[in-house]
Amino acid sequence: MEIKTVKMEIPGEANIIIGQSHFIKTAEDLYEIVVNSVPHAKFGIAFCEASGPCLIRAEGNDEELKETAIKNANALASGHSFVLLLKDAFPINILNAIKQCPEVCSIYCATANPVEAIVAETEQGRGILGVIDGFKPKGIESASDIDKRKDFLRKIGYKL
Repeated sequence: MEIKTVKMEIPGEANIIIGQSHFIKTAEDLYEIVVNSVPHAKFGIAFCEASGPCLIRAEGNDEELKETAIKNANALASGHSFVLLLKDAFPINILNAIKQCPEVCSIYCATANPVEAIVAETEQGRGILGVIDGFKPKGIESASDIDKRKDFLRKIGYKL
């Protein structure tokens, strides 16, 4: 077995969600989840099929995000995984709906941070072991940092 890191490409002001699912209709169902949750969101989805023709299936309403999702899925090349790139919305707006999708088995990350996927490769194929999401902590928040965090959440409308 060989273990590799695969750097994900995330366009400016986009978020990425990487997950594991189990059925060919994943791309279409994720499409419906995004448009029903945040109708104005721009997004691209790519799903790596792990049986039959083993194709990368793609959907979305933004060609750049769709093509980048395909590029990321192709780099992962891991069975039944999916990559969703999202703009004009945040993962918090759709993550619970994605978790409730019957095809979705797990979520590896939902972030705007730089992401590296840790992938294992055997003779049979590839699988995602986990992800490195962003950077390691630089310290513990101070009282000033707490105030900044709370102010930010109120500024973007997530707290009163």
